[in-house]
Amino acid sequence: MKYLKYGLLFVLGVVALLIVWGGVVEPRLIDREEEVATIPGLPAAWEGRRVAQISDLQVGIWLANTGTMRRIVEELVEERPALVLITGDFIYHAGEDPTEEIRTAVGIVRPLPAAGIPTYAVLGNHDYLTASSGDPKREAVAAELRRALEAAGIPVLHNAAAALAAPGDGGASPLYLVGIGPAIPDEARPAAALGQVPDGAPRLVMMHNPDTFEALPAGAAPLAVAGHTHGGQVRVPFTPEWSWMRLVQGGEVHADGWIDSYGAPGNRLYVNRGIGFSVAPIRLFCPPELTVFTLRSAGP
Repeated sequence: MKYLKYGLLFVLGVVALLIVWGGVVEPRLIDREEEVATIPGLPAAWEGRRVAQISDLQVGIWLANTGTMRRIVEELVEERPALVLITGDFIYHAGEDPTEEIRTAVGIVRPLPAAGIPTYAVLGNHDYLTASSGDPKREAVAAELRRALEAAGIPVLHNAAAALAAPGDGGASPLYLVGIGPAIPDEARPAAALGQVPDGAPRLVMMHNPDTFEALPAGAAPLAVAGHTHGGQVRVPFTPEWSWMRLVQGGEVHADGWIDSYGAPGNRLYVNRGIGFSVAPIRLFCPPELTVFTLRSAGP
């Protein structure tokens, strides 16, 4: 009986430690991932340039991870990459009046364009109130968020493309950035977005939900970035493929890092774990991520 009591106390102690670590410590850590991405025909002016990605702020959830978000933005302002991509879910289940959540989320990322760093975004499912997908307010909330971001100097690419000049290049050899709307609530129009890019032009693609990647035609996205998954948010240590996401969804999930053997030939997807939370304010063996890509040409 004594050993049973000690065993129970040990288990309770481990659980308490994991709760403290996952709720207080790990969400404040920043996992910086340095990656190299090759893009065929990359203009010489973009060679070696650095592109940062952040995702899933989820402002509005209880105990939102806003402190870590601000620290990541401060780090990027200091480093001044050539481009910052924000792949959706700025807010989380906004209530009757989402103004405060939108103001907070936009205020967090506003220092990026204010520092002269080109910053682009796509919206995510939570930005459309998709917890209640029949809610007629969802379009209004997404529109309000988009207006606030663009007023702050962050264009939102909703099934659209933009020609990007490298700093100091004058736009002679642009790199195209393609932004695709969220798969939930059925706002993804990849053909319309990609159709705005000249044939054979170098491009990178951003989306919120990695499921959208599968619909891209071969060679259309030598570099694609997504978020949405939070990397599973709660994972079994040393086995990142086993997470809460795998438990609730079953089957194959595309949750974290480079996703191999997925999508059409010539396309490559990277999934960022995001910064914020979903369902509960905890991250366990799945810290917030800042991804920085160094662009390289794949040759002719």
